[in-house]
Amino acid sequence: MPVVLTWHEVAVRLGLSLVAGGLIGLDRGEHGRPAGLRTTLLVCLAAAVAMIQANLLLGITGRAGNSFVMLDLMRLPLGILTGMGFIGGGAILRHEGFVHGLTTAATLWFVTVIGLCFGGGQISLGVASSVLGILVVSGLRWFDYRMKQEQHGILLVTTERHQPTEAQIRASVEKSGYKISLQSIESLRREEQVKLEFNLQWRGIAQKETEPAFMGELLRDTHIVAARWKLS
Repeated sequence: MPVVLTWHEVAVRLGLSLVAGGLIGLDRGEHGRPAGLRTTLLVCLAAAVAMIQANLLLGITGRAGNSFVMLDLMRLPLGILTGMGFIGGGAILRHEGFVHGLTTAATLWFVTVIGLCFGGGQISLGVASSVLGILVVSGLRWFDYRMKQEQHGILLVTTERHQPTEAQIRASVEKSGYKISLQSIESLRREEQVKLEFNLQWRGIAQKETEPAFMGELLRDTHIVAARWKLS
């Protein structure tokens, strides 16, 4: 961090922060993510301005050029990162077993660090970090969409009493490559029916999940009154 900061250097730092936050935010905004262009721009700029302010507050009157070690320059950026933790925590949501917003929170935290780099005058580090961040956020999206992940689901089957049996249902599901385990059984005396709930586990591409093939096979059985499945 230079002792004397010119307005030309301030403009360069703010400009680079705008470019870095804008490029990362543009990718997020195009895909409908909560932390879009304006959010990432504001976060990156705020971090840069805070570091520039810390640089400008370095008083030089009455101090030797090598005495700035007496000042704890990390207090301000650490406070900023702590504050970003609250914003990132607010972006994370857990709903019905799914966690949403982790990448959004990580993106906000990352552009904050980029802004701190540019604001503090570490231009090379900020540029390198921006390039790597864009590659991760945008370039690896295709890999994320094609990567098979372990997934879980619930299968609800209503049958006529004892037909088909639990073992027969399990066999039909396992033929399609799913792991299945019985969760609960509910007998309906009046309708002479049984409701079975199964836990399913399989590996697949999350974005391409459609109705499993075993659903058609189950519904072809005239003794099965209803069958329903959902992700968990």
